[in-house]
Amino acid sequence: MHHAIVTETWPPEVNGVALTVQALEQGLKARGHEVSRVRPKQWPAQAAETGETLVRGAGLPRYPGLKYGLPATAQLQRLWRESRPDAIYVATEGPLGWSALRAARRLGIPAASGFHTRFDRYMRDYGAAFLQPVALGWMRHFHNLADATLVPTRELRDFLGNRGFDNVVLLPRAVDTRQFQPAFRDAALRQSWGVSDDAPVAIHVGRIAVEKNLALAVRAFRELQRLRPDARFVWVGDGPARAQLQREHPDFIFCGVQRGEALARHFASGDLFLFPSLSETFGNVTLEAMASGVPTIAYDYGATHEHLRDGSHGAAVSPGDENGFIAAARHIGGDADLRFVMGAAAREAVSRLRPEDVAAAFDELLAGLAQGKPHARLAAA
Repeated sequence: MHHAIVTETWPPEVNGVALTVQALEQGLKARGHEVSRVRPKQWPAQAAETGETLVRGAGLPRYPGLKYGLPATAQLQRLWRESRPDAIYVATEGPLGWSALRAARRLGIPAASGFHTRFDRYMRDYGAAFLQPVALGWMRHFHNLADATLVPTRELRDFLGNRGFDNVVLLPRAVDTRQFQPAFRDAALRQSWGVSDDAPVAIHVGRIAVEKNLALAVRAFRELQRLRPDARFVWVGDGPARAQLQREHPDFIFCGVQRGEALARHFASGDLFLFPSLSETFGNVTLEAMASGVPTIAYDYGATHEHLRDGSHGAAVSPGDENGFIAAARHIGGDADLRFVMGAAAREAVSRLRPEDVAAAFDELLAGLAQGKPHARLAAA
């Protein structure tokens, strides 16, 4: 079959949406399908790959280097008339995504959308909490143009279903446990951080920005450091809050964006993953930390709620309980034996999650849409 994917972010951009959508595309291709892709032109400019259509884009506020696609309904209609896909997956809610859903409806091509970003929660993080209902209504209108809206957790499926989103379908996530594994722990890398073998290293992986609630991660680490003065905090990633964080905390170690095996080595070389974000739709990094054998402290929603057992794999803290988050960081971070046991259990907990199974479920869903089959069974799974 021929499927089309429309996304406003794509590697080498590093974010959860880009990497998740890339994995979905690779999964379809591995199953023998033709996949075409539509996305904005990136900066620096790159030539289109085979089967790829690049459209005009504009800079995304607060996300330097990222672009959103400008409206392209007429262009997409021409493209899909010439090479009609059996089904379309629209991964992002920007102008390009809106154009894709309009073009699909006009041409009678079934389309699924992906709910990847909690823009309603971003309103709160950027001081406009009063706009949360408006953002949720805007997203509801967008996703209800599709024949199915794919979400990564049962919790989110139920939340959206209770707020007027139609045809919400669960598509679970997985993690590549061959890429992320404890065997990538690197003594030389830890030595470059200036830590001894037994010094606890807290690590944060992700965008360094206000919506990630990073002030809490800092407070939690400082409390751990009271107990273990030799503890160090390693930051992997980049973002608008990095410069200020570096100025205010010169003892923190900033490693920038890491990819592939280098990212796996950074994960596995940490001892405690601190992830205080309250704005995630899922949080792929939670599974990556667990697969790396690193106990994780995170709020109990998204990937944490689905996969992390409190007290066994780390700590799943009630959302908003900052004291509980800090106490867990001190307790787990200060106990090497406990960290070892939790890390091994976390690895085991995600060892049965297979990207191949996600690809098969995605394939089945798109094939069902292409054949006009109802997807109520999948939505209720």
